[in-house]
Amino acid sequence: MNFLKPEKPRKGSPADRGRGRVLEFPPDPAPPNGHPLWRRFWQIGPGIVSGSSNLDPSAVVTATVIGAAYSYSLLWVVVLCIPFLWALFSVTARIGVETRRGVLDLVRENYGKPLAVIGACITIIINLCVVVADMMAVTEAFSIILGVNRLYFVAAIAFSVWYILIFRDYRKITLALVIVSAPLYIYVASAIITGPPIIELLKNMFTPHMGSGSNMVQGIVALFGSFLTPYIVLWQTSSRTDPEHEPHQADAYAATLVTAMLAISVMVASASVLHFAHPTDMTARQAAEALRPVVGDWGPVLFSIGIIGSGLVAIPVLVASMCYDLAQAMGWRYGLSENPWEAKSFYFLISAAMLVAGLLNFIHMSPVKALYWSMILAGVLTIPIFIFILIISNDRRVMRTTNSRLQNFWVGAATGGATAATIIYLWMQFFGT
Repeated sequence: MNFLKPEKPRKGSPADRGRGRVLEFPPDPAPPNGHPLWRRFWQIGPGIVSGSSNLDPSAVVTATVIGAAYSYSLLWVVVLCIPFLWALFSVTARIGVETRRGVLDLVRENYGKPLAVIGACITIIINLCVVVADMMAVTEAFSIILGVNRLYFVAAIAFSVWYILIFRDYRKITLALVIVSAPLYIYVASAIITGPPIIELLKNMFTPHMGSGSNMVQGIVALFGSFLTPYIVLWQTSSRTDPEHEPHQADAYAATLVTAMLAISVMVASASVLHFAHPTDMTARQAAEALRPVVGDWGPVLFSIGIIGSGLVAIPVLVASMCYDLAQAMGWRYGLSENPWEAKSFYFLISAAMLVAGLLNFIHMSPVKALYWSMILAGVLTIPIFIFILIISNDRRVMRTTNSRLQNFWVGAATGGATAATIIYLWMQFFGT
């Protein structure tokens, strides 16, 4: 096979140890002494970070729209996604640790370049749409705080992300992820204060409800997209490439539970406070009203801070990931640890992606609508990525260990569920309800 592999890392060089990685966790320090529970919490910290970062602005707004549109009736979809998330978190983390390679790099090397290019095109479409939507959300959040039209902030955000990716070590931002994601936890308090009686809540969480029409199916597809986006695949495979960081099952459990808890909290808080005939027409400021029962008039400000923080964490990863995927598929040199003049195509892609995303932000479209529809697109297009993961994680030529039966069942179920929801949605769109 004719392809160009990244240079073999040289021992002892920090830059070369990070060669080819989009981002990584800092080297694991020694666990602290003390109570066993504290030591256990120390071990699952990366999982908590992954779970928090999973809810970027697109996911938060999607959960808000679903709550405002369908009240508590789609909470069962979140519960259904819990085993899907656990399986994906644990499997993709193991791929990263055992191969120290990206998913599409493995696809190209073992199954051919055409399949890798198809996968790269899918992730580029998804990630670019989510980047544009997340940038809309971040600029809208600045607009809420500063009272200036959001378009004034587009160039500054685009340039900042580009500068961080080209000239700075983005991996260091992982140190701040827990702090940045903190405002999201206000939704937990809001859900507790405003939510329905526990019996009603449990009934909606464990009893599927399916209304008539394509709108509710559209909401299910959007929820699948917000939970099972390729962003999770990138995060888990790239951040676990340190051979000294063995994947803990506790990591996967923590990431899954944090993601589900936050999503349920956003949906419950929104369903209890927000009521719109056409939820995608709501503004970001109206979406922030879900926090009013807890923080009063500070709701829009804290909501905006949370959106800015989660957006500025997600956007660089999303931009780097789609460039990383195409570089892997084409066999180019890649990685944020490469010097720009040694990986010209990779860094040119980053620059072009930020330019396109910045220009598309001037399209006249509601940020809430852009965020919601980006998740619907993600739900439709992520199916091939699941198939790649399922094949790679069971290939003895690639992996030292293969999936358990339970992992295969749930990853397969995630693929089948996303496929079924997409087929039903598309059928209703083209042939009516």
